Amino acid sequence: MSRHLISAADLSLADAMAILDTAEELAHLAERPIPKLPTLRGRTVVNLFYEDSTRTRISFEAAAKRLSADVINFSAKGSSVAKGESLKDTALTLQAMGADAVVIRHGASGAPHRLADWVRGSVINAGDGTHEHPTQALLDAFTIRRRLGRLGGLRVAIVGDIVHSRVARSNVWLLRTLGASVTVVGPPTLLPLAVGSWPCEVSYNLSAVLPDCDVVMMLRVQQERLTDAYFPSIREYSRRYGLDADRVRLLPDHAIVMHPGPMNRGVEIAAAVADSARSTVVEQVTNGVAVRMAVLYLLLGGQPAERAQPAQPQAQALEPASSGAAR
Repeated sequence: MSRHLISAADLSLADAMAILDTAEELAHLAERPIPKLPTLRGRTVVNLFYEDSTRTRISFEAAAKRLSADVINFSAKGSSVAKGESLKDTALTLQAMGADAVVIRHGASGAPHRLADWVRGSVINAGDGTHEHPTQALLDAFTIRRRLGRLGGLRVAIVGDIVHSRVARSNVWLLRTLGASVTVVGPPTLLPLAVGSWPCEVSYNLSAVLPDCDVVMMLRVQQERLTDAYFPSIREYSRRYGLDADRVRLLPDHAIVMHPGPMNRGVEIAAAVADSARSTVVEQVTNGVAVRMAVLYLLLGGQPAERAQPAQPQAQALEPASSGAAR
């Protein structure tokens, strides 16, 4: 793998599979009495968040701590950023403190790329503007594989506010790399102008797409980013592009429903659907820790998935080999 994880498009099939396979091994760690590994002991991971976050920040913090790394949580609010400090000066400060990895969420698309030029450690993109969110796409792929047993050949619909969605962009690129076919669905006003160059199909009719879907991924309407009238009203949007009980009946029996959160219940997804057996919303949060552990593990010098095992107890490790034992 590369030293950084900035874009899902940068991941080869081998890279993506290495992360998913390592996450599968690490997911079993939560079942242990003490769910920790000493793998990153002595390493420092900085969570550098310029935008509010709950799931992603806590998930990265839990992932780093389960690998025994030291974690520094940096919030733009209440820091020198509020006094006008630039991203570069903040980066140089973190570098001087010995950060081995910086997990960054920033409102400006491309901020992680710039950060990677200024720090010697690894940079992990936790969401930049409307650009990408690669670890969300990885945890989504991990969840799909766990639920449906495969990724190759699956048909995935990503529905909603595509133009503002970094999750959609990362999922389109990653799922295509992993062999799935993707259709993005939404009103024309919420589809980016460049969507024709993406490796996916485009549809404006949700009900027409659902019967052929293995996975339907609903996206939040990002009202905080909607500066213009992208649709007549929330009610009209929900009527045409919301996933309610009637539309769920159009899905094949095995199909699953996903959402990266936070959800606008009653807008893009009905409460009954979000809480149904098809829904993977809670699983996605759980799986996010294992996937982010795998990313940190591999970027900071870990071994392939089959070596991602807890260290043997010291007493056992120091026992002399018996006569004739293979070493």
